[in-house]
Amino acid sequence: MQASDAIFTGSVPEYYDRLLGPNIFIDYACAMAARVKAASPSTILELAAGTGIVSREIKSALPNAHLMVTDLNAPMLDVAASKFQPTESVEFRIVDAMETPFSDESFDLLACQFGVMFFPDKVQSFREARRLVKPGGRYIFSTWSGFAANPFAMVADECAQSFFPDDPPMFYKAPFSYPDPDQVCLDLKSAGWDDVEFEILTIKKSVADWPGFARGLVFGNPLKAEIEARGGVDPEDVVARLAKALTAKFSTNDDTMSLSAGIYTARKR
Repeated sequence: MQASDAIFTGSVPEYYDRLLGPNIFIDYACAMAARVKAASPSTILELAAGTGIVSREIKSALPNAHLMVTDLNAPMLDVAASKFQPTESVEFRIVDAMETPFSDESFDLLACQFGVMFFPDKVQSFREARRLVKPGGRYIFSTWSGFAANPFAMVADECAQSFFPDDPPMFYKAPFSYPDPDQVCLDLKSAGWDDVEFEILTIKKSVADWPGFARGLVFGNPLKAEIEARGGVDPEDVVARLAKALTAKFSTNDDTMSLSAGIYTARKR
């Protein structure tokens, strides 16, 4: 994973799950779970699962399937594990998606929501995913569209830059760095995947608490660590400025913002 992804520790998972999850992740999690359910897999591997937002939706949709939930960061997996009962057929393992410990053709389906963008070698990550899927299996994953289609992220990035114009924090560049469907499909085919399909899913999301969302956008990812590393700025001041910027941009639009992401399905013959 990229170095920034390894900083999802400390209090970050709690803010990520509680303040970002309901605003930018849950709707796409439901969409992915519906696609996974339609494939009727018995064994599922989730990569870069984070705090289990998708994991919970997949397991609820397919209670009889066995779900292997993985992430590079133990604190994120701890939050994910808290969402399940001991009787549910779910396992949790710390796994680097670039080099997994699983045997060839171990799973019917792989799923990954908003993790691929962090993988340093996209084609290699797709090649590794293909190795793990049984013939006839699928890899279903999502990537964010660009800043222009996700204005909340543009506002957050610009706000962070305004505090450090000479050395801007770079975290928000990573999640939105892989928006081109043509490039994603080309990389999948280069890795040997067959029958690649994608859909750009746009969601109009109503946000009830802009200050809370702003706090999640600063404290629920490595941005807070980047601010603290540069020094001289209280992260709370960034939250306050970001809350004002978000409110100014979206309150005149019925407190609704646009989200956009690509959801891809690749099949292995």
